[in-house]
This record gives sequence, C-alpha cells and structure tokens, in this order.
Amino acid sequence: MTKDELMDKCVEFSIKINKLRKYLREKQHEYNNSDQIQRSGTSIGANYSEACNAVSMADFVNKLAIAQKEAHETIYWLRVLYGSELISKEQYDDLMADVQSLHKILSASVATLKNNENK
Repeated sequence: MTKDELMDKCVEFSIKINKLRKYLREKQHEYNNSDQIQRSGTSIGANYSEACNAVSMADFVNKLAIAQKEAHETIYWLRVLYGSELISKEQYDDLMADVQSLHKILSASVATLKNNENK
C-alpha cells in the first residue's frame, strides 16, 4: 500500500467516524462515547499525516506508533458502543473491519521500522 493510499484510507475512516458521531448525537442522544470515538478515530489519520512530515526517523516511528495506539483505542470504543446497543451489528462490522485493517498496517509498519532501527 502506498503512502497516498494509506492516507486516503485514513481520511475515509475519519469521515465514517464523523458520520457515526453525528448519528450517535442525533439518533441516540449519546454524547460522551461519541466524543471519545471521534477523538480517537480521527486521530489515526492526523497522526499518520504528521508521520508523513516527520523531521527524523525517530519522529516518524513515534507518530506511527501513536496512530497505532489510537486505532487500538478506537477498537475499544466500537466494542463499547456495540455492547451498549448504541450501534447496529452492520455499523459495528463495517467500522471494525476498517479500523482493524488500519491497525494491522500501522502495527506491521511500526514493528518493521523498530526492527530495522535495532539492526
């Protein structure tokens, strides 16, 4: 996956998260969890964007690791929302597939970069 393709994937996910937040606020009158998932879900792409403009390899790895952590946190919030019956199975499955894909890509990248640093 190219840098631009991953950025597009992050942007598309952020848009879905923003739409989820709107849905949760308007239809479910849920504010706290909607704010939490919006912060973590959109932060994935924001941190990836920062990584793309890193000033050093260490800065790049650090920003990617933060994006990875934010993806992991977003997985948590999706589980909470689904378990609380605030989102449907379809919403959950769609968003979970996207964020797990992002998490997998970011985790593999961080692991590879850290392994290369140690050589």
